[in-house]
Amino acid sequence: MQFNDLQRQYNAYKNEIDEAIQQVLNSSRYINGEEVALLEAELSAYVGVKHTISCASGTDALLLSLMALDLQPGEEVICPAFSFISPASMTRLLAATPVFVDVSPLDFNIDVEKIEAKITSRTKAIIGVSLFGQCANFEAINALAEQHGLWTIEDGAQSFGANFQGQKSGSLTDLATTSFFPAKPLGCYGDGGAIFTNNDVLAEKLRALKAHGQTMRYHHQLIGLNSRLDTIQAAVLRVKLKHLDEEIKARQEIAGIYKQLLPQGIFLPEVAAAHESVWAQYTIGLPNRDQAKEYLDKRGIPTNIHYPVPLPFQEAFAGIGEGGDSFEVASLLSETVLSLPMHAFLTIEEIRYIAQSLQDFLKHEK
Repeated sequence: MQFNDLQRQYNAYKNEIDEAIQQVLNSSRYINGEEVALLEAELSAYVGVKHTISCASGTDALLLSLMALDLQPGEEVICPAFSFISPASMTRLLAATPVFVDVSPLDFNIDVEKIEAKITSRTKAIIGVSLFGQCANFEAINALAEQHGLWTIEDGAQSFGANFQGQKSGSLTDLATTSFFPAKPLGCYGDGGAIFTNNDVLAEKLRALKAHGQTMRYHHQLIGLNSRLDTIQAAVLRVKLKHLDEEIKARQEIAGIYKQLLPQGIFLPEVAAAHESVWAQYTIGLPNRDQAKEYLDKRGIPTNIHYPVPLPFQEAFAGIGEGGDSFEVASLLSETVLSLPMHAFLTIEEIRYIAQSLQDFLKHEK
């Protein structure tokens, strides 16, 4: 059993993917080939935005976004305390300060009720991470940002294809980013990412920043990066994008089966009102998480812990913040959450085996 079975997915689309890659090989245009521009147009249409700027990774997408906003040393960016490190680490890389906010116990996304207390005169932006497949509450986040004159960014690395109030992840904020890491809901066969925006000025700046700050070849107006999505990855993504909605539907059905079959005594994830999740992860909670992980591993069931250390307590951020905030929800989640296998090709027999194994574990623990 695989945590995310990319081999099954490849076998399902093998002819299409092989043909798409072969076309790139035949053209020999491995950088900035036509598939890149075609993918960007298709992503814009899917998400419902004017501009998609592809780049080399989801982390680069966040870094480029913060650079486009001209984030300065000493300025602050609001980040959730429980997520992957990229939003906070890219803030710190620019010598700005991530200001952590605890997360909601309902959907594990940033707790919008706790954001305003962390806003200061130095705050530049709010980054909402759409964790595990469903969007943060960007209606409330955008209202706070407008009130305080801040930028908003969605880190949609785990939520591409999700909906919030009828709008797609990627279309809800000033800037939005995603990752095409292979295990993501829409993944390529390497690293890749993208930025989405309706802001013409930011889009033009981002296209320059991702190409060493140049708008004409060898004419550089800005200091930028070399961050490109290569043509083969774009070709793979174009194939997978055609099948994405079908895969999302399958993931949603699998989440429903998990909910029916998993035993009592386990905290099950919920989808908030007005949200539609793409179930990038199916993450449960149980007090004896580490023992459960070991038990499932012995039965051939792969699991992951997302995430074992809340960001405010990471060594990389030592000395940041005033202290005194215990980040109770983030701390609880870091000790109890466990992500089960989740992908569109998971079988009912595999789900039953996972559920029975957890049932056996709970009986064993009593």
